[in-house]
This record gives sequence, structure tokens and C-alpha cells, in this order.
Amino acid sequence: MQPPTILVLCTGNSCRSHLAEGILQRALGDGFCVASAGSNPAGYVHPLAVRVLAEIGIDISSHRSKYLAEFLHADVETVITVCGNADQACPLFPGQINRHHWGFDDPAHATGDEAEQLLVFRRVRDEIRRVFEAYAAGRLDGRREAGTVSSSPQLDNGDAQYH
Repeated sequence: MQPPTILVLCTGNSCRSHLAEGILQRALGDGFCVASAGSNPAGYVHPLAVRVLAEIGIDISSHRSKYLAEFLHADVETVITVCGNADQACPLFPGQINRHHWGFDDPAHATGDEAEQLLVFRRVRDEIRRVFEAYAAGRLDGRREAGTVSSSPQLDNGDAQYH
């Protein structure tokens, strides 16, 4: 049986959705397939998104910016939008059971020098981390209650809660 696919969408698929994809895949482990895409992909993954995830031990350096149409024929169980534009442009996917929207600031619009931009990327990363690790903990708890998973992956700092 194939693991459930969770698709994280934003407009450009250069920052927020990749941050969420990396964090969520690590938090959920191998029992889920997590992907990201955009309604108007930028064509690249922002280097500062790659850098701030590397700071917490997540490597997204091989990720690429994808158009959501790549997933229109996939069996997507859950769609999570992380920006308002993607939420409005989000189609229904075959097999889709769940849909969530959690909006976050776009760190790609951060201004200032690199140090100032990094502060914004880290803040958004940490906000995404809190929300998506809490979501992952709930999904894993549901699987344990259903008897389909024996234990959950370790969440860093035990901070899987909403703030």
C-alpha cells in the first residue's frame, strides 16, 4: 500500500512550501509522502530557504520548484496551502480527503542585507515548524490509535505545538 501523499502549495513554490515540505517529511517519517508545488512556480528554490533548513538538519538542496499541475493526476490525500493566493487557486485533486490553509509571510519579500533577510527566513521557518510539527504529531497520534504505526519520529526540542 502506498503511503498517503500530502501536497503543500503556495504561489511561487520557492520558500514557504519547501520549508513546510522539509519539516513535515522529517516529522512524519517514511509513512507519508510529502511534496510541494506552486500555482505560479518561481522556477527555483530560494537559497536562503535551503540554508535555514540546513541549520536545523534538513537538506532540501535537491528540491525543485514545481507546478501544481504535476499532481493533478496523483492520488493526493491532503492539500495544505501556505499562502492566500494558492488557497484561492487550489484545485481538487483525485483522492483528496483533507484540505487545510495555514498562511505565512513570504520570506522571499524580505528586504535589507543578507543578515536581515535571514532573520525573516528563520522566523518564518520557526512558525512553519511549530504548525507543521503539531500537525504531524496529530497525524501520527491518529495512526497509533488506529494501530497503523508503532512510534513517531523524534521531534526536535519537543515543541510540536501551536503558539
